[in-house]
Amino acid sequence: MSLIHLENLTRGYGRRRGIEGVSLSVAEGALFGFLGPNGAGKTTTIRVLLGFLRPTGGAAKIFGLDCWRDSKVVKQDIGYIPGDLRLPSWMNGTAALSIFGAIRGRDISRSGRELADTFDLDLRVKVRDMSRGMRQKLGLILALAHSPRLLVLDEPTSALDPLMQQVLQDLLRQRAAAGHTVFFSSHSLSEVEQLCDRVAIVRDGELVADECLAALRERAGHDVTIRWSAAFDAISLTPPEFLKLTRREGQVWHGTLDGPAHQLIDFLAGKPVEELNIGRPDLESLFGRFYQHDQEVRR
Repeated sequence: MSLIHLENLTRGYGRRRGIEGVSLSVAEGALFGFLGPNGAGKTTTIRVLLGFLRPTGGAAKIFGLDCWRDSKVVKQDIGYIPGDLRLPSWMNGTAALSIFGAIRGRDISRSGRELADTFDLDLRVKVRDMSRGMRQKLGLILALAHSPRLLVLDEPTSALDPLMQQVLQDLLRQRAAAGHTVFFSSHSLSEVEQLCDRVAIVRDGELVADECLAALRERAGHDVTIRWSAAFDAISLTPPEFLKLTRREGQVWHGTLDGPAHQLIDFLAGKPVEELNIGRPDLESLFGRFYQHDQEVRR
């Protein structure tokens, strides 16, 4: 079933666009990546989901409940960490667990201590004495300690070192395997590629892709690199229509193959090729193509 459901969701800020006509569904137990550069509409979407902003059009539902009208009920089973996490300077981790547990009406001290061990955080340290990475760990502990059905994480690894990023990824995979849902908003393409099984890409407030990574790569074709023999006049050779060159560097062609690989093999047969590489693009390449296409359309 769909845990998150958005239908033609729109939220404007006067003349300034927030998000417009966004529709997507996130299945229960999914590791869902929500991608886009700063200002694309990611945080606006999250604020609508959490009931912090009222939609100006369309609908947003979590657990089948309206995110605005039923916000209080929806929030009870959500763990959230914002991209601009702020915590009271006087508070330490132990006090934070006590306060957040009281707000949620449950004791989260034990699970919080277990998570603190996992993230290697001393709960006795006050926020004012914590590094940015330590504050981020505490925010994650507070988001995870009550074992919510849905985790909404906005740039959650921004202050974590690589070791802690891996710890978090492993923990999120365990939660997803147990049926919890992760909505992971980021502009860090590599970590989304490592963690998520499905991604949506937002651009200028509009959704431009929503599919599993494998299907996204399939639709994007293959990346191709051809190195010609030094004695071959590669400049005079015209590439076939199914091979779109992105750049030529002397005897090396870089491009994208639109079609089956055997077409390229047939084209190259009998020609002096020293090296040929054909592979699926990584997420960073895919992401760049969406924005490159947008710039070309605007021209």
